[in-house]
Amino acid sequence: METLQMKEAALVYLDRSGGLQKFIDDCKSYNDSKQSYAVYRFSILIDPCDVVELDADLGNHILHHPLKAARVFQSVCFVAVKTLSLIGQLQTETQINIVLKLTHLPALPSYTLDLCEFPLNYASQRFYMMQGIVIAMTTITKYTQGARFLCSDGVCPLSKGFQYVRVHVPGATESATVRNDFLCSLCSSSLQEDRKFRVLGDKQIVEIITTKMFHAFQGDSKNQPFRFQSLGIFLRDELVNKMKIGNEYKIIGIPVCVKTSQTALCVEANNITPHTAKVPLGISDNFRRLLSLTSSSCWKFTAMLANVFASQIVAPGTYNLLKLCLLMSLVQTRDCNREREDCLDILVITSDTLLVDRLLNFSMNLVSRGIRHPVCTEVFPTVSRNKYGTGAVSIQAGSALLAKGGICFIGDLTSHKKDKLEQLQSALESRSVTVFIPGKKFGDDFDQQMTFPIQCSFWSFVDMDSSSRRNVQKTSTLIGQMDCSLIPANLAEAFGLLINCSEASPCHPLLPTVQHTLKKAVEPEGLLYLASKQFTTEDFEKLLAFAKSLNMEFSLEAERMIHGYYLASRRIRTDSIHGSKLSASALKYLGHSILCCSQCIISI
Repeated sequence: METLQMKEAALVYLDRSGGLQKFIDDCKSYNDSKQSYAVYRFSILIDPCDVVELDADLGNHILHHPLKAARVFQSVCFVAVKTLSLIGQLQTETQINIVLKLTHLPALPSYTLDLCEFPLNYASQRFYMMQGIVIAMTTITKYTQGARFLCSDGVCPLSKGFQYVRVHVPGATESATVRNDFLCSLCSSSLQEDRKFRVLGDKQIVEIITTKMFHAFQGDSKNQPFRFQSLGIFLRDELVNKMKIGNEYKIIGIPVCVKTSQTALCVEANNITPHTAKVPLGISDNFRRLLSLTSSSCWKFTAMLANVFASQIVAPGTYNLLKLCLLMSLVQTRDCNREREDCLDILVITSDTLLVDRLLNFSMNLVSRGIRHPVCTEVFPTVSRNKYGTGAVSIQAGSALLAKGGICFIGDLTSHKKDKLEQLQSALESRSVTVFIPGKKFGDDFDQQMTFPIQCSFWSFVDMDSSSRRNVQKTSTLIGQMDCSLIPANLAEAFGLLINCSEASPCHPLLPTVQHTLKKAVEPEGLLYLASKQFTTEDFEKLLAFAKSLNMEFSLEAERMIHGYYLASRRIRTDSIHGSKLSASALKYLGHSILCCSQCIISI
């Protein structure tokens, strides 16, 4: 009686939600094909709240016993097919494969799978919601949705028809659906697969990791240690290629324990949605007052920001040029789920790498996607065999793709090998990276290649006092007053901004820096300046987040100024007598800097 009531409730829900009409349309597509299948697959969109209001028992089954709930809908759909004569080729109820797609789960802790908790619950075989960032993904392979088996004994009644149909269920391996040791339940003879009825689907595996893992890549010693692990997500059929490396998603799925060469916890994805970051409501009162006091000039507020920025790391009034450029680059960061092209890469030439390293690391932590590239890992994507034994190739993200929409701080440029620097230059110029997958190495007949967009800003510095400088046996290349002989000139030009922070430059006053260092040694955790108390790190985080969320438009005067610059730069490049000695790329990035500076001022 209880099952009958749930079937009635399922039919009512399908009728009210429009699912019944969609099911009829899908049946028509199958019927028009005039082809017999072992399995007919249907996806039904389910709103758990609406189902619970309609029938609590059915809602409870959907949330906590999804496989049993699918059988209820399977029975309802089979009756509908036979009653309305929707698919002439369908013979048995087992040929219908129902996939319930949940729109959401109740916002309760018991329905959330935290990737930092241990142990993770995967024994209940019910739906959970998890959230994470894609750090790796495989190429697409095939799996068996369903297969038809026949009894090998010709006189057995089950040697024909569709009595033995095996369908993939969450957590099942390929061998659970198709293998050669199944026996007939009537005569105990072996079953043989009728291969012409096998139904194949697409499969892809992605690995996600909690957003908390960014703390491990941000170089902040104050972060408390915590445990995290990656989690494999199985995407099938319509979910394939719905996730991109570096993006953050909310995933509804059923945790399962997959046993391959090693036991691994995975999730059979049911539904995925991109995660949208919350937009801040505004800026702090102190910044509002500062904006009011400096409203007479469009430059004063920005100059004051640069002056007091990062006073925890350097004394106010020092490194103003570098700090202004860092703020410009930070404002250019965007939500990682949106396509973007406006990146501002920064290369710093300095003899005080310790202070510049601290300043860049502090600034990088002001955005949610700030990655300090670990030396032991790769900056760009790499390929390897996947650990789940599916035969697909796994593509690991690398620091650049993980920093999508943010900052990738790669440290001292001279510490990277020549081939890595060439790869970096190519990525800076094309804003993309191509991964080559050799077919012979990974058991495929053909070579493949995949191209990923680079949607982060790169920060780096060059140590002018590096010991490797003594081994350089080539003529120095001067850009302005900066000696860039430690790195190839083309690589230096590929960065959007090249900033001189040597001791001879005005942005590196020695006395305030020495005083700040001594004060910090005496009082490491203290706020040494009034600016540090008035404009906290949290205030700058809110300001940057608010500035990034604004939709900006250039005024007519600004557009005329930019147009005039490009017109003048074109004349300079084409004039053979009085033309500029700077390269076209340097002039291009100079114009780009003007655009970024204007955007920074307008947005703030």
